[in-house]
Amino acid sequence: MTKYISALGLDVGRKRLGVAGCDRTGLIATGITTVERTSFEQDVQEIRNIVNERQVEVLIVGLPYSMDGTLGFQARQIQKFATRLAKALQLPIEYVDERLTSFQAEQLIIAENRSPSRNKGLIDRKAAALILQQWLDIRRANALSSVVPVEY
Repeated sequence: MTKYISALGLDVGRKRLGVAGCDRTGLIATGITTVERTSFEQDVQEIRNIVNERQVEVLIVGLPYSMDGTLGFQARQIQKFATRLAKALQLPIEYVDERLTSFQAEQLIIAENRSPSRNKGLIDRKAAALILQQWLDIRRANALSSVVPVEY
């Protein structure tokens, strides 16, 4: 029997938070909204509303590793924010390497014949969905690899 999951993917930026959710089976991630950042308290309240509505069990946050695999200034800032957010929401947090997700999101928007410069919020939502989808795929692959084959 499959355990249902409700995870929230976050693409954390200085101006906006891209937010994505998944279906209860944990197969497909989709962008939900973009939160325009104002204050930490307001950011928490907006995310809390989504968490309560979707019965979220875990936060998945994209961490922008440097191309050499180290954590730079921006990644450490995101970790600080995410740690405070997870504590405020009383939820566990997991990180996903988000290198190039914003670029991938921009390419998806261009493929839809839209202008990336006019759709920053959409880029953030799509990036959050890519982050969450990566986590879901890894989780599913790990679950499948832990299945012991039965010999007949």
